[in-house]
Amino acid sequence: MPRLLHMADVHLGARHHDLGQAAAEQRERQFDAFRRALDLALQEHVDVVLIAGDLFDSNQQPRRSVERAAVELGRIPAAGGRVVLIPGTHDVYDHSSLYRIHDLAVLAGVQPGSDGLVVLTPERPEVVYPGLGLAVFGRVFDTKRAPRSPLAGFSAAEESRVTWRVGLVHGSLRIEGKVPDDDVLFTAEEIAASGLDYLALGHWHSFQQGKAGATTWAYAGAPEPVAVDQDGAGQVVLVDLDETAGVKAVRLEARRIGRTRFLRLDVDAAEVAGQPALAERIRAHADPDLVIDVRLVGVEPDTLDINEDELERQVGGAFLRYRFRNAATPAAADGPPPPADTIPGAFVRDLEGRIAAADAAGQADDAAELREALRLGRILLDDPSRVTLV
Repeated sequence: MPRLLHMADVHLGARHHDLGQAAAEQRERQFDAFRRALDLALQEHVDVVLIAGDLFDSNQQPRRSVERAAVELGRIPAAGGRVVLIPGTHDVYDHSSLYRIHDLAVLAGVQPGSDGLVVLTPERPEVVYPGLGLAVFGRVFDTKRAPRSPLAGFSAAEESRVTWRVGLVHGSLRIEGKVPDDDVLFTAEEIAASGLDYLALGHWHSFQQGKAGATTWAYAGAPEPVAVDQDGAGQVVLVDLDETAGVKAVRLEARRIGRTRFLRLDVDAAEVAGQPALAERIRAHADPDLVIDVRLVGVEPDTLDINEDELERQVGGAFLRYRFRNAATPAAADGPPPPADTIPGAFVRDLEGRIAAADAAGQADDAAELREALRLGRILLDDPSRVTLV
């Protein structure tokens, strides 16, 4: 019963320009997750580690970074296992590919000819492990944007030397209305016709699984989020291939590897006594590995005054990343609304229409800003002395 560990989208060496001084720390978090994934493979006595593309964030990597990754990979064949990987759309197999420049197997100290560490390419599209009854097929192009589906016309069914047929593809499953196009695109019908028992996918950073025909497929997701707002990342997949009385079974188990966690915290504005109370409620979740997204919702009393910059200074340092959005609806002004044919009425009607349009378009930040403008505008129109313009 072959046992596999499937990972993808590690993105070693990502620059994280948006993180400023925290970029180096995030790169180390990604490398640590990569190392923990290999630790898991050793602990679970995995036969083959599959890496479905984008092990590196780009082909422009210092040699020392490639060597560092190769040394980690070398631990698997040193313990009797194997590693099979494919280039992705970031570490694409073009003329400048690091997989052309560097021999990962040599850098990893793998014995020549052992197939302990194999990079599948258009020149070498498959590797067979007779002792495991397993063949692994890599469907790879030498351009970032594929000229056709990697599974177009492909079938592993003719490979009669083995019991198990596993594929590696880095790209997007086409889903009508959701994923109509991408650099590398394939369909569920092509998966079903592939003759594969398991298709290990990369490119989507959240764990997903499914079945097409007799083929089980899965996206492992990124072991550690590449961007710190990628909820659903942080896992690898253990894959058990079993055959009992001629009936094949593919069993998947997602295992958490990444440290980064996510929390979306909705706070009812009506229950907030003031900014100090809000800050205390947020700080109760303090965690250096937590990305927290706080939304103020409900109806916001006119008496509630939140200074967002000040709030961030009070609580932001307690988290890996902090975000605050005021999505609360301003309290309705006392008395009847201003007549539609007046300037106040036109103002209210215009802002409410723009808020509705922003909500419909999913533009949460714009909608929050417009709600705040409407709240302050209503106060100003009701009693100018209650608003200080700066």
